[in-house]
Amino acid sequence: MLYLAEVQKQKVKSGFMGSAKAELKLLAYQRADQSWTPVPGEEAIAAEEVNHLNPGALVLADLNPNRQVQQVREAGRPLVGILQAFSRQLEKSKAQEEEIEQWKQSLTYQSEELNRRNMEMEARLDQLQHIEEDVQRLEVQQQEVEANRQTVAELQAEIDRNRSELEGAWEHLRGEQRRMEEQQSTVLDEGTKQQLQELLDRLSGSVPPIVTLREQISLSFETIASQQNILNQHWQNLEQQRGTAETQQAEVDRQSASLASRRDQWQQAQAAFEQAQAQLQAQTAMLNCRQSYVQTLGTKLRQQEEIYQQIYRLIEPSSDVKVDVEALEKMPVEQLQQVVQDLQRELDSASRFVNDQEEELRLQQQTIDQLQGKLGQASDSDRFSIEAELADERDTYQFLNETLVGQRQNLHERKEILSQHQAILWRRQGLAPGNKQDDYRTDLSPIIAQVDALKQQQANELQFGEQEVEQLRAKLQPMQEDVNRQSNEQQTQRQELQSWEESLLSLKVATAQCWGRVNLYQEMLQPVQDNLDELRHKLETIAATIEHVQDTGEHQVQAVSQMRERLLSMMAG
Repeated sequence: MLYLAEVQKQKVKSGFMGSAKAELKLLAYQRADQSWTPVPGEEAIAAEEVNHLNPGALVLADLNPNRQVQQVREAGRPLVGILQAFSRQLEKSKAQEEEIEQWKQSLTYQSEELNRRNMEMEARLDQLQHIEEDVQRLEVQQQEVEANRQTVAELQAEIDRNRSELEGAWEHLRGEQRRMEEQQSTVLDEGTKQQLQELLDRLSGSVPPIVTLREQISLSFETIASQQNILNQHWQNLEQQRGTAETQQAEVDRQSASLASRRDQWQQAQAAFEQAQAQLQAQTAMLNCRQSYVQTLGTKLRQQEEIYQQIYRLIEPSSDVKVDVEALEKMPVEQLQQVVQDLQRELDSASRFVNDQEEELRLQQQTIDQLQGKLGQASDSDRFSIEAELADERDTYQFLNETLVGQRQNLHERKEILSQHQAILWRRQGLAPGNKQDDYRTDLSPIIAQVDALKQQQANELQFGEQEVEQLRAKLQPMQEDVNRQSNEQQTQRQELQSWEESLLSLKVATAQCWGRVNLYQEMLQPVQDNLDELRHKLETIAATIEHVQDTGEHQVQAVSQMRERLLSMMAG
């Protein structure tokens, strides 16, 4: 299992000089889901593998089930990676929260829009219900008119029958009159008189009653007039809605034209903004190129400084590290030789660790070089992510380099301690190592001079490059401000256009709904108006028929009266 641990050292006295016992204080362990959990309590495990590390250093230790250390490596770079992943996760979480908030606002707007449309639908349903009630009343009235028409038809049939009987009676009277004229001296007998009298009475009683039917027709006309008044109100409402729809349509046309003109202006400004942005990107690319060159010079200068310091340390060994020479002189040779061997093993272990870190630092530099190459060829959409990754890798490189500074110093001190121990051991063993340090100083002096000259040359180039970078930055600053201003203006105008488009779309929807209500209203009112007109026409026809029937009845009554008078005169004669 992988643990994050802190190096701790406890001094243990052994013989004439003390030694440090290295331990790992377990801080946290990695779970199967790659998450980390703190270790409860304080647990420390002995680990000789970290003797070369300074106290307080953080390492990643792989422990077996028996709590034995299997592998130890520096925790700097993995921790940086974990922190970077955590930072990216926080940014992603923040972006998701913003997206969720936008969805909430969108859902709230949609809910309000649905509520508004539901209210409009309920209002339209109420209107349709009122119209359906009016239609039902008209249907009832139409049924009443049909019943009245049936009654009129029956009366017409009865009048026709009466007319036929009247014509028969007239024929009978004319026959009797002709017979009486032929028999001038003949007088009607009582049976004939009685028969004629009954016939006249029946003709008088056969005149149909017209008053009740006329009253029903009048009521029907009044009902139709009332329904027409209601329809007139609906027609007025229809005209008002039509006027509203025409007004909204005119507003839609006007705003559409204005929006098209405004969109053209925005597109022209967008083209100018993109041109300015392209110029800014070109200047930024030039600045990045010069910055990369300056960074490369700085890296080379630091590397040469490190080489210079290493060469200088070879010539002038550090005198800061002191050993207890008196104690070493008194120590038995065998024990001193064992101490030298232990120091040599520790130095070899520390050297391997430092070499591994140096290799990791070199790989990190290669990664930075690769990212710089990608940055020079990256598109605008990928540039931001590559720059962020490059900044993270540079931070990691800086962190590793700073960590190696102390490790290199520690390694150098170990070399000095081993060198002094070896010198005393060789002297006590009667060996003469010789004064090789002076030879190194003599041989390496020309190299140091060349390094100094190269350092000075590159320092001058670095200073010139930094000045050029500052000039480019000064030139780039107003361009960046202008592009930012144009970007903000374009973004603001774009939002205004989107808001305008949404408002216009809502107005178009409202206008379409208004026209839909107008068309639906007219489609429902027109059949009702047609039916009402048809009913009025039928009632007028029935009224005319009733007038004709009434005139016929009056003529019939008049004819019967004349016949009755004639009969009475004949009976009197």
